Amino acid sequence: MDLPSPVDELELAAGLGRVSTLMRSLSFPRDLSMTTASTLASLERFGPCRLTELANLEGVSQPAMTQIVSRLERDGLAERHSEPTDGRVVVVRITEAGLAELVRRREAQAKLLAELLAELSEADRAAIAAALPALNRLTARAFGPGRQAPATGRAGQSGDPANHVIEPSEDA
Repeated sequence: MDLPSPVDELELAAGLGRVSTLMRSLSFPRDLSMTTASTLASLERFGPCRLTELANLEGVSQPAMTQIVSRLERDGLAERHSEPTDGRVVVVRITEAGLAELVRRREAQAKLLAELLAELSEADRAAIAAALPALNRLTARAFGPGRQAPATGRAGQSGDPANHVIEPSEDA
């Protein structure tokens, strides 16, 4: 019996990058920027966050994140609150309208993805479905309790992402 060849990490990274690009291209409607939609999804996944935490997660400067959060607030998709343990600290949390917006966007994306998947063979669809548990474990490891936020290396990023620890909310 032949053993599978070792995983080529560069090939794997490139393939996952193409999947990421595909999923971004299926993001519809485009009434929110990619960073704004990603920020909303981060608030859903990780729960209430400080602006600096969100900026580090999204790889943008703190002033840019302040603008994004202001737009989300204006549209009723997120809100700022004082931290219960320290009233001087402000955290951002997603609203019910923000959660509904994510559902709407994911449904539109799923519809477009289903159309593409229908063009693949049953074997290809089964292989993609079989990979989902491993992909879920991969992302859980990357964003699990106590994990460091990935350094994006983008210019203008505020704070030091190496010092940022991600603690997902209980429903993440």
